[in-house]
Amino acid sequence: MKNIAKKYCKHVALAVGLGWCCVGCVNMDLAPLNSASESNVWSSETLAEQTVTGVYNVLYEGAKDGWVGWFDVWSSMMDLDRNWIGGLDFLFATNSSTSDRGSERWWKNYYGGILRANDVISNLPSVPGMDEAKASRLVSECRFLRSWWYYRLNILYGGVPYYTEAIKNTDEAKLARSTQDQIWDYLIQDLTKCIEDSNLPDKYSSSDANYGHITKGAAYALRGKVYMWKKEWQKAADDFEAVKNCGYSLYTADGANSYKQLFKEENERCDEMIFSLQCSSANNGACANNKNGNYGTRSMPDDGTGTGIGWTNYIINPNFVDSYENADGSKFNWDDYIPGYNEMTAEERSVYFLRDDATEEEKAVYADWGADMSKYITPGNEARIKAAYDHRDPRLAMSVITPYSTYLGGRAGVPTEYTMRAPYRDVMTPTYDLQTDVASMVYYVNRKFVGEGMEIMTFYSPIDLPLIRYAEVLLNWAEALNELGDVSGAVEKVNEVRRRAGAQPLNSNAPTTVTGQEDMRQRIMNECHWELVGEDVVFFDEIRWRTWKDLKFSKDSQGRTNGMRQVWGTPTYQYTWGGDNYWVLPIPAREIEMNPNMVQNEGYQ
Repeated sequence: MKNIAKKYCKHVALAVGLGWCCVGCVNMDLAPLNSASESNVWSSETLAEQTVTGVYNVLYEGAKDGWVGWFDVWSSMMDLDRNWIGGLDFLFATNSSTSDRGSERWWKNYYGGILRANDVISNLPSVPGMDEAKASRLVSECRFLRSWWYYRLNILYGGVPYYTEAIKNTDEAKLARSTQDQIWDYLIQDLTKCIEDSNLPDKYSSSDANYGHITKGAAYALRGKVYMWKKEWQKAADDFEAVKNCGYSLYTADGANSYKQLFKEENERCDEMIFSLQCSSANNGACANNKNGNYGTRSMPDDGTGTGIGWTNYIINPNFVDSYENADGSKFNWDDYIPGYNEMTAEERSVYFLRDDATEEEKAVYADWGADMSKYITPGNEARIKAAYDHRDPRLAMSVITPYSTYLGGRAGVPTEYTMRAPYRDVMTPTYDLQTDVASMVYYVNRKFVGEGMEIMTFYSPIDLPLIRYAEVLLNWAEALNELGDVSGAVEKVNEVRRRAGAQPLNSNAPTTVTGQEDMRQRIMNECHWELVGEDVVFFDEIRWRTWKDLKFSKDSQGRTNGMRQVWGTPTYQYTWGGDNYWVLPIPAREIEMNPNMVQNEGYQ
């Protein structure tokens, strides 16, 4: 179970000192750690293998520190609780080269992984007694991981120094930046080496002791994504087809409920998972992820203390919720359910979200906010708004807790059904209202990756986090085919994803009829959002599609820029676009100081 995670948790104290003594900390700081000497590490097969585990460990850094922010909060789909937005300067036109989350953090994390991988790639083949086939496989695994981190660095910073050798001191860490196109070519070369390594398997079965290690299928998938950046569509399509031929497929064992069940612990090793972060609840979350706690609510399962363990830090954006289609594949429009809704101010339409049994005091509070109380009806206020969510793409209900839907929680150690109502009254009897971290506000709340009933009773989750899965490959494949002019082939790939989710297939009725390449291009982008929400991959596509600015920094009918907002649209805070230089992050200031060959991104000098 959780082979990589177990190895890490078991050997963490040892691994910190094994082979990492030459690995950079922040900004290529190469000060050695108190550890075994490098020569000892590479003279022992056991220690060398544990050093490879240390390379994988870097993947955990972003998963166990949730309030720092996952990449979905950078995308148009989510927003971060106001209490935690400090440091996300690139969303508020204040980004600089000294910002932690807007500059230094990702540079530090990813280069830390790259330098560890380089240490293995340079030294592992010479370890005495190491089986040649095993050594080749482990080197290919580290070559893939290095490519994974360079892939993200290249998108975030727009061309970076490309280190491929083990670094002994800071004097060796002074390369100039390669261009973004050059990095893509380097990654294709590296991933091709992985693919050509006969010792790297196509995939692992769920029972294999090496499950969780990199496979050839993962290398094909990542190389295909790189080809998409280069707009080499046929090569991308060929790679995505190769992923299928490696034996990966959609999870469909639970029928219409398969999309939801895919993200449960019992299915985390299904054939859909190509590259995933192996998690367990061991060691106080050192090998776990905390999406369960940061995504969840105060009504979620706990250990019986009655306090609830969810913080509701990550909020689903209303624009994203409104993008989900109706069940027949037609575009959702509020006016179809509540005539005149779109012409009202956000504050006026808050009346539609009031509970049926609202007290006079509660009505007065909403009236003071600006709610048009002449539109309030009882009974029926709840049913009217609930109807707007009931007949939509099934993935909406599987991914998001919407007003007057239920959630099976477990506060006080007892499985209990809670209902999202406004205004909130009491998480316990008699109302059993869904309680969030800010109960006075009404936000769309994550359901995906959050435990139900008594599934997960800790802040940290043992559920593996997918980094690449087959549904994403199918959607990428569809995009490549569409760009090649094969619209019908693209429809076929998207329909595989839609049918599994229970959504209306494309070209099956008038609303889903694809009218051409441009229409299909937009449909594929929408599909990626609906299918992959919560998985921290869509932001990188929004940058590639060049849709990020228009989506993240859009304005509402009242001229207010997008930001964290209540379900009816009233903003808690708003974003500010800082200029076209914001398409990339600044190179960290300390890196500029330490490396005389480093050039800062335009607009951040």
